[in-house]
Amino acid sequence: MSTPPVKRALITGITGQDGSYLAELLLEKGYEVHGLIRRSSSFNTHRIDHIYQDSHSDQPNLFLHYADLTDGSRLVTLLSEINPDEVYNLAAQSHVRVSFDEPEYTGDATGLGTIRLLEAIRAVGLETRFYQASSSEMFGATPPPQTEETPFYPRSPYGVAKLYSYWITRNYREAYGIFATNGILFNHESPRRGETFVTRKITRAVARIKAGEQSELYMGNLDAVRDWGYAPEYVEAMWRMLQHDEPTDFVVATNTAYTVKDFLQFSFEHAGLDWERYVKFDERYLRPTEVDSLIGDPAKAQELLGWTPTILTPRLAQIMVDADVAALELQGSTYVDAVQRV
Repeated sequence: MSTPPVKRALITGITGQDGSYLAELLLEKGYEVHGLIRRSSSFNTHRIDHIYQDSHSDQPNLFLHYADLTDGSRLVTLLSEINPDEVYNLAAQSHVRVSFDEPEYTGDATGLGTIRLLEAIRAVGLETRFYQASSSEMFGATPPPQTEETPFYPRSPYGVAKLYSYWITRNYREAYGIFATNGILFNHESPRRGETFVTRKITRAVARIKAGEQSELYMGNLDAVRDWGYAPEYVEAMWRMLQHDEPTDFVVATNTAYTVKDFLQFSFEHAGLDWERYVKFDERYLRPTEVDSLIGDPAKAQELLGWTPTILTPRLAQIMVDADVAALELQGSTYVDAVQRV
């Protein structure tokens, strides 16, 4: 009796928060996983080092390739060589505030990068399923709750670039019959979130303040309302979208609303601290155009994919604070050990 062929997946942005969790999930499901990484003079694979198996070993199941979404010809070559069953496009310049400082690069990588990837799929003639990481930032100023039918009104270069990617994904689905789906993910966080994103900035500061290594935390708008979920649960939704019978678009969210101030309070209180003693305002962290409230309704994903979030913002803040406290303690231990070995 022959065994079924191993599924092969390609992940752009594999070294990011979502990419690392998605790679773990697919490897657990028996996939052969290929990831695109940008060439750098320094190592930037720390989020996936624990699952990487050297290609010289007997049974490698994770392969990394140098490529960039700004280089269309390289994408054509790689897709032809890898021949993936599923493609997950998670790569982007994904920091909203930075997109105001680097709008052209954001448009190129976050927006045009998607069409380069889709056009490479079409040029090679791949029979693959394509996932596009869309964003709640596309809704921008449109009042909540937001669903798949809510009009878009982006308020940042990042949101505009993501909106281009959303529509070009739908266009290639309708024009060329590609199994292409958009996951409109609302804010999702974890201990692997980048340190410049507001949730991780908060929980990392809490750990450092508790340890006596930091005395103040400077913040911008504390009244912004967001729907925060847990990243490992959200990558499960991504995978389920590509297992669905028909390509369509899904909102992935918790349908709960908390302010940045709420997240501050949850995080500091979990560490036994009063946030108001340490947090100060800095207008440099304000966006030129703010997004007041993003709250997603995931009813479609719940009905068609059977996906339901279980970790909400209060618990999420605790998970992230605990991880940052533990990481700081480990860092200190590692430093002492290193000094003793000199």
